[in-house]
Amino acid sequence: MISTRIFSLAAALALTAALAVPAYAAEGGGNGMPREFNARMRVCAACHGENGVPRAPTIPIIAGQREDYVLKQIHDFDTGARKVEVMEWMAKAMTAEEKTAASALFAKRNWPAKVTQVAAAAAPRGVAVCQSCHQQNFMGAAQAEGMSTPRLAGQNYEYLVEEMRRFADGERANNADMVQIMKGLSAADRDAMAKYLAGL
Repeated sequence: MISTRIFSLAAALALTAALAVPAYAAEGGGNGMPREFNARMRVCAACHGENGVPRAPTIPIIAGQREDYVLKQIHDFDTGARKVEVMEWMAKAMTAEEKTAASALFAKRNWPAKVTQVAAAAAPRGVAVCQSCHQQNFMGAAQAEGMSTPRLAGQNYEYLVEEMRRFADGERANNADMVQIMKGLSAADRDAMAKYLAGL
């Protein structure tokens, strides 16, 4: 199954980085943060990329993502509300202060520029439902109930379409609204939406 292979790759990358953590911690990160924190960020970079470009298209871009959204996802991985083995392990290894600092660090980074420019596609059927929470420009926003929606514009297509499927199939349930919305869409509609959003 594709998700199993994805998680195995992510786990291997994280393990490789984890083996380098002691050396990195000893060196420090050169940014004024504690060495242990910088070491943990090095592990994050093994999958999410030093320059904000993930090592695989199935891994989400989090550089420049909304800070409150990133923090909620780390919390959900920690509690088991969202399940990705390597992320659960990483979240549980972080202190509350490190979770907050990591979210702020990623949010302050620049969203990576597209490697290639893709011709703009017409908005697919059903994408307007995304705008009600993710904003007209799909950049994400804080919601009235205190939740936060992530930036979708320019996110990796492979990641988007897989997470949409996981919501639709009930494999991901840390947002009840997304579960219901994705269940109401066909696989073809989800694919078209993911391609459109990735191209923005």
